Amino acid sequence: MAKEEAAELLTLNGHEVRITHPDKLYFSSQLKISKLDLVQYYLSVAPGALRGIEDRPIVLKRFVNGAEADAFYQKRAPSERPAWLRTVTLSFPSGRTAEEVVVDDAAGLVWVVNLGCIELHPHPVRSGNLDHPDELRVDLDPGPGVSWSDVRMVALEVKSFLEEMGLRGWAKTSGSRGMHVNVRIEPRWTFTEVRRAAVALSRAVERRVPALASSKWWKEERHGVFLDYNQNAKDRTTCSAYSVRPLPDARVSAPLHWNEVAESDPADFTIFTIPKRFVEIGDPH
Repeated sequence: MAKEEAAELLTLNGHEVRITHPDKLYFSSQLKISKLDLVQYYLSVAPGALRGIEDRPIVLKRFVNGAEADAFYQKRAPSERPAWLRTVTLSFPSGRTAEEVVVDDAAGLVWVVNLGCIELHPHPVRSGNLDHPDELRVDLDPGPGVSWSDVRMVALEVKSFLEEMGLRGWAKTSGSRGMHVNVRIEPRWTFTEVRRAAVALSRAVERRVPALASSKWWKEERHGVFLDYNQNAKDRTTCSAYSVRPLPDARVSAPLHWNEVAESDPADFTIFTIPKRFVEIGDPH
């Protein structure tokens, strides 16, 4: 008789979720973090993590062999999935369609983490209105050798510009070298229109701090911090708040209060520090 696969069974929101290979190491080079450790991290910050993905179709970025191995993107929902898990069908500029997972609660969150989704990648739309984003995403991507202090300064310039436009941005570390500013908008505009607005924002910020920021698309023309407006294209997703990133120290994309940005250090926010921060201050977003 074949040996039964080790598994952990969790009951969440009235649903049973099976964690397969719970002891499998997902981080092993510097830290020893298992799949079950990752699940427990996401449960500890579930209200915050769900705020970024709830009711949004998500792309499954699967690290089935852990953070040190290559990942692959899976747009289409697995055929074998719980009956309680929702999906919606998205159409893309290529003419193709994909039935994608929608996470509604902690059970769905844990289910996608069990698939090897170390990061969470939601689209900027809600399931009831797939053609009109409710979020404009500002991705601050520093070039080689660009300092974190420059990223912070550009982020604060983005905040200032948004406020002049009557908009509010929500800052978070990317979990790597950059920073994201998400701007909630009314779902009135198409992806093309929202991307056009992101281009205008990027150029406006570049004019304000030309020595620090760039909106140039071609890499050889860029300098400093690139404002990647193309993250607003219809087929793009970025990691959401509280996503764990596949870096040796298990950094997290950490939501910040704006008064924290100037003194922030992305290395401070990891799978080990964020749960305590979440208990102490809640979710800045």
